[in-house]
Amino acid sequence: MTKDRALAPGARIGIIGGGQLGRMLALAAARLGLSCHIFSPGEGEPAFEVAAQFTIAPYDDEPALARFAASVDVITYEFENIPAATAEFLQKLKPVRPSPRVLALTQDRLVEKDFISKLGIGVAPYAQVDDAGALARAVGRIGRPSILKTRRFGYDGKGQTTIKEGADLAVAFRSLGNQPSILEGFVPFAMEVSVVAARGLDGEFLAWDVGENVHDNHILDTTTVPARMSPDLLRRAAEKAQKIAEALDYVGVLAVEMFLVGQTLVVNEIAPRVHNSGHWTLDGSVTSQFEQHIRAVCGFPLGSTRAHGPVVMRNLIGDDINDWRELLRQPGACLHLYGKSEARPGRKMGHVTFLKA
Repeated sequence: MTKDRALAPGARIGIIGGGQLGRMLALAAARLGLSCHIFSPGEGEPAFEVAAQFTIAPYDDEPALARFAASVDVITYEFENIPAATAEFLQKLKPVRPSPRVLALTQDRLVEKDFISKLGIGVAPYAQVDDAGALARAVGRIGRPSILKTRRFGYDGKGQTTIKEGADLAVAFRSLGNQPSILEGFVPFAMEVSVVAARGLDGEFLAWDVGENVHDNHILDTTTVPARMSPDLLRRAAEKAQKIAEALDYVGVLAVEMFLVGQTLVVNEIAPRVHNSGHWTLDGSVTSQFEQHIRAVCGFPLGSTRAHGPVVMRNLIGDDINDWRELLRQPGACLHLYGKSEARPGRKMGHVTFLKA
């Protein structure tokens, strides 16, 4: 098996995970004459409806994983919370892009923060927390308010709690299940931004315009492109993302979330996949993040990341989906629904992109 071999139209891509990101990846692959096989433990996943093939099996079912690998030419994943052992097993059978090393690094917030810091890139103050005593010492050093996060498996505000003045530290640690955690200092940021970028199999790097993100209840609400920053800050943001991608020998699309503090950019986290804040590229850019990821993992040339103009993307969370008729009537609105059967609070049901003249 030649791990750096470029594929051609007609190849089949294996995607681990069957959510909306897998769905949009499969749709992008079809445009390039490629087909997809989805592997997920869940029933009725959104990506199943648009893929040529799907397998429903646990992530630790090695016989099922081996059959899956035998049916595809390259493997990628739509989210980072799959077991690293799954990716490592598959890597022995077919190329996995991004690599299992990247997956393992970004699954542990402490390991990720250490990695970014060693690159000389600024992050919020942080400390390892393995028990309530370590939390007390960390709070004594970092102060309050601060944020206690589990080291693994947290997203959209899950797996974290704010340490405020007067908070009972033992209770706070127990609230996260007494899991290995990390305490992060509060960052008084003026803006949260993200760089969504791609690195090809040949090392080519391209970034889209920096997006300005606004969250509601820890879930991304809107992304506005371009972010309201100076040209110098926009350049520096992209340079940080490129430095991270090259240090990881990354292949595929990644997102690097950052805080703007004064005139300094502080990296918050890395997402080793297509990202919610890059959804605007489906309608607002020459090449979408989904097509770019497919191009990268297949060894195709990367596409232009030029934006068509200013864009705002808004997530449709829970009952927001009920506004779909009104959204379809709005000039310049591009609606994307994920085919999920039930709207629940906090569940991403779709998004809408508003293209500005």
